[in-house]
Amino acid sequence: MRVMKWSMIALAVSAGTSQMAFASAQDESKGFIEDSKLNVKTRMLYFSRDFRNNDSGKSRVEETGLGFLGTYESGFTQGTIGVGVDAIGMLGLKLDSGKGRAGTGQFPAGSDGRSQDEFSEGGAAIKFRVSNTVLKVGNQFTALPVFATDDSRLLPEVAEGALITSSEIKGLTLNAGRFTGLNAQNRTGHDSLNLKEANVLGGTYAINDALSASVYYSKVEDYWRKWYGNLNWALPISDDQGLVFDFNIYNTRGEGSNEIRAYDGDKLNNTAMSLSAAYKVGPHTFTLAHQRVKGDGDYAYGVDGGGTIFLSNSVARSDFNAENEKSWQARYDLNFAQFGVPGLSFMTRYVYGYDAHVADSSKGKEWERDVDIKYVLQEGPAKDLSFRVRQATYRSSDGVYYGSASIDELRLIVEYPLSIL
Repeated sequence: MRVMKWSMIALAVSAGTSQMAFASAQDESKGFIEDSKLNVKTRMLYFSRDFRNNDSGKSRVEETGLGFLGTYESGFTQGTIGVGVDAIGMLGLKLDSGKGRAGTGQFPAGSDGRSQDEFSEGGAAIKFRVSNTVLKVGNQFTALPVFATDDSRLLPEVAEGALITSSEIKGLTLNAGRFTGLNAQNRTGHDSLNLKEANVLGGTYAINDALSASVYYSKVEDYWRKWYGNLNWALPISDDQGLVFDFNIYNTRGEGSNEIRAYDGDKLNNTAMSLSAAYKVGPHTFTLAHQRVKGDGDYAYGVDGGGTIFLSNSVARSDFNAENEKSWQARYDLNFAQFGVPGLSFMTRYVYGYDAHVADSSKGKEWERDVDIKYVLQEGPAKDLSFRVRQATYRSSDGVYYGSASIDELRLIVEYPLSIL
């Protein structure tokens, strides 16, 4: 299967050589200052988890924080080789917490077990561009299926390394990178996730307007190597109806001194895959998804980025990624724009997992129900200010998820992105 996918990319490169004529981004550069962008995003997050049967004795964690994320992106100098600089500045402030309620993952913990009042982080990267190819070296956010930084708390993870992104051929985007550090969402020190080295390679090709394919490979020193593949097919039916099919697959094999092993002691070696089908009609979208893990061990990720799980049933609380687990999802989305309320959206889903191989059971079960409501202001001085409510109910009688088997989770999120330049 990998050979077929790599052959597809090779054919795409060969066929696309006649498509080199589209505009060069570097030729259109206006200059280092002229193309600069400065943005500040403010996020207030209330996060609570009610543990219904936690053996550790803590029945609830509950904290509120205020985060500021500033990003500066310069333009590129003019000429054959453009040079620029990107910078990141982040500040997290604790608004409400307590020693008995700490532990939401929003803040660093002090020696007394309390969350710190504030934490901050900064970083920068230098970038070079030739035609439509960019090399970025330094601190950055990533969104590759085999190396993706997480942004599910107050502030995001930050990676350190080098990444090349090339779009020289129309429809084809290629990536190659080497990362030597990854900082957690609630840490300020260098490489808090203990990443030695991760090398990634791959790309995505838009075969036509409806069909795209992706192939990626990664090797994380002392942990594992991964292959990832994706096919996405959008099928229009009419002006307000359409189908979207999305297939994802990972093959992971443990390697090195920190390799993860399955419950029976075998080395990590599994395949995780998901297939979803979404039907959109007017403001409504109905989605069904199936996911399964085959082989030894759970699908593993984290040291290669907390977002490195591009599977359909990776949802708010659980990823449904246990060894041998199979899961189904039913999801419904509603866009209220057609009802006269642009900016308002609603989502609910239910995921059921079974046959999970866990430490004390070979047939573990789990389920999760999520509700998500979001409203974004469409105009006025506070345009793009958003309010979001996310509620998750998770249950498992078999301890499939690492920790409490029964959790009620609530997140209230207010975000305001401000473009200064």
